[in-house]
Amino acid sequence: MRKLSKSITDLKPFYDVVIIGSGYGGSIAASRFSRAGLKVCLLEKGKEFQPGEYPVTLMEAEGEMQLNTDISKADKNGLYDIHVGQGISVFKGCGLGGTSQVNAGVVIKPEDRVFLDDRWPLAIRNDMASLQDGYDKAWDMLKPSAYPANTPGYPELAKSKAMQISAEKMNQPFYYTDINVSFKTGINHVGVQQNQCVNCGDCVTGCNHFAKNTLIMNYLPDAVNNGAEIFCNINVDHVEQSANNWITYFDVFGNDRDKFKAPLMFVRSANVIIAGGALGSTEILLRSKENGLSVSSKLGDHFTGNGDVLGFAYNCEEPINGMGLGTLWNDDKYAPVGPCITSVIDMRNQPILDDGMTFEEGSVPAPIVSMLNLALMSLSATIGHNTTGIFSNWLRDCSEEAKSLISGPYHGATSHTQTYLIMTHDDCSGVMSLNNGYFSINWPGVGKEAIFQKVSKAMTDATAALGGVFIKDLVWEKALDYELVTVHPLGGCSMGEDATRGVTNDIGNVFSSTDGQATHAGLYVLDGSIIPLPLGTNPLFTISAVAERACNIIIKNLGLETTYDFPPVVSNLTIPAPAVQFTETMKGFFSVGEKDDFEVGYTAGEQHCSPILFTLTIQTESMDIFVADPEHKGYMSGTVVAPALSDKPLTVSDGLFNLFVKDADNPDHLKMKYNMTLNTHDGKQFYFYGYKKVDGNSPFDLWNDTTVLYTTIYEDEAENNVLGKGILKIAAQDFATQMTTMKTVNTNSMMESLKAMEPFSKFFSEELIDTYFKKFF
Repeated sequence: MRKLSKSITDLKPFYDVVIIGSGYGGSIAASRFSRAGLKVCLLEKGKEFQPGEYPVTLMEAEGEMQLNTDISKADKNGLYDIHVGQGISVFKGCGLGGTSQVNAGVVIKPEDRVFLDDRWPLAIRNDMASLQDGYDKAWDMLKPSAYPANTPGYPELAKSKAMQISAEKMNQPFYYTDINVSFKTGINHVGVQQNQCVNCGDCVTGCNHFAKNTLIMNYLPDAVNNGAEIFCNINVDHVEQSANNWITYFDVFGNDRDKFKAPLMFVRSANVIIAGGALGSTEILLRSKENGLSVSSKLGDHFTGNGDVLGFAYNCEEPINGMGLGTLWNDDKYAPVGPCITSVIDMRNQPILDDGMTFEEGSVPAPIVSMLNLALMSLSATIGHNTTGIFSNWLRDCSEEAKSLISGPYHGATSHTQTYLIMTHDDCSGVMSLNNGYFSINWPGVGKEAIFQKVSKAMTDATAALGGVFIKDLVWEKALDYELVTVHPLGGCSMGEDATRGVTNDIGNVFSSTDGQATHAGLYVLDGSIIPLPLGTNPLFTISAVAERACNIIIKNLGLETTYDFPPVVSNLTIPAPAVQFTETMKGFFSVGEKDDFEVGYTAGEQHCSPILFTLTIQTESMDIFVADPEHKGYMSGTVVAPALSDKPLTVSDGLFNLFVKDADNPDHLKMKYNMTLNTHDGKQFYFYGYKKVDGNSPFDLWNDTTVLYTTIYEDEAENNVLGKGILKIAAQDFATQMTTMKTVNTNSMMESLKAMEPFSKFFSEELIDTYFKKFF
């Protein structure tokens, strides 16, 4: 599968801009800053999924779940990220493209009066034209459109028709909303092949048909086309300022550095854009504050769930066909579902802004459809409200439930179930914080706000129009203190007029104190976390507009220009080949000033307490190339701890590993070679060269030969100026741990992994046998 992201071994030590997160704000920044000619690096916590790789079964979906709470943190970066808070919980996406991978892609602009609120900075309120320009630019890139009902391939959808019936009975406006979905096949405006929507209804577990206009279809490939470098599986911990630059500290999922308790890696840059979403960006700034960064005391405040409420109209008299089809999408026996959300009852035009709401239908994605039959039947009987009367249509209701139980969820009561999502206005008073190192959300009682009773009544009325049973959000119960779940978290780093009212200014520039308007030069937040209040509708369009506006201003402030045209291009995606990866720790001593003898350097270093140790992750080239190439190359990333060079750990760049290459001075002997650049937090560089002597003199030397590294540190890249020498060794316990890190990467199945590992294992064992044992046979 073609990929946008690179291996961590390609990470450079310095960039003009480091962007943390690849949701709407981060992807827009990557596109716009790279178009302005800046050297851009984007770090994404999640994995890269391309269409065809998203879960299609319940078991696959469960494997991509990560659960975080106020007292625990998931040890993986699954696509479906759930955070259970106090009073409100959050579901969001974790992967390249952020939540765009798992949302419905609804594009609706808030009412104009939303922007009259004085929580928006004056720079926006007094210049709405600049924000409208942001909306226009986002529209041009995202290419939304409404579902083309009653055109070839796109019949009127049962769930939308039912929604229209509800709207008419409620005397409220109905329309097909714009969504980020493609209804035609071809190369898009940034050179990516897209296909037309197949009406499967599985948008929110990930589109496997190249039809959803997620960020991996537009802004992100555009960024790569313009030179941006993307790295996935990167968990950013915090940022800190160093002189006129910024340092971003991170670890890497999947490289097992934690097994060795290795220090964080880092990358330096002139500018940092934090774009990890409401939760992610707030957590990074909170951890940065713990590490000494001065910020507003409002950090973590003004969290809002955007008034999100979920509900169901179960066992309606009207057909709905709202269960995602998965692999059944091309089976004519099943009616088309359509994209997840296609239509809206727009109830925002109320005398009081906060009473307004956006009312949308939705589909249940195929991986979880199988769970619903008994679940919905049970909920209907226990907390459901039969809008037609308890005994009316009893025989029909029982008959439809029996059909679902016998024939499955695409029949009977379950197939007659409408899913509702409503967005309204909560009071925006949630608080996010760090407690004992864990990120927490605290908003007890939010579900008791009066607006949510009004939302419940609206869903009840919509259900009554369809003759169904209204099932409210499962956690919105008195016994659970009326908790809520949101898929649209906003705030935490809210923009404001100054530091007494917000965390950033109107362009996301982070305030540098607890009062006033002074900001940290080069530090920005661009995502939903800076939105200062609930929007009453889907937020992606406004997040995008705010980011577009901010990028335009920031680029101009840097004295640069960016472009917005779409020249003909074919997106430059790569196909990463299967490779072998392992992580290694070595420890020893070296002496600054010893230029000739490794043993002397080791002994002097030990005497003068000058240790050196590294933790390196080594990834080979593709197996075909690795085995055939006499250089047998791998690429290294990681950290080096050497107090004689720096009082903080150094990060490795340009790491090159060679396994079993001929010794130029003695062709009968082999070497394992380690070449890398060592980067300090203040920008200084050293150059490391080490080798293991695999001479094959005796089988009894095998352990020593393969675990002792003769090391030279240079002050210049040309390796003319020796700074010091020493020796590093692998301890037996570390070697045992290293063996547990051996794995294949860029494979999609156990069979592919075994196939990739086999040539490496064969090459490694044959070289050792030939070197140490062949002469005995």
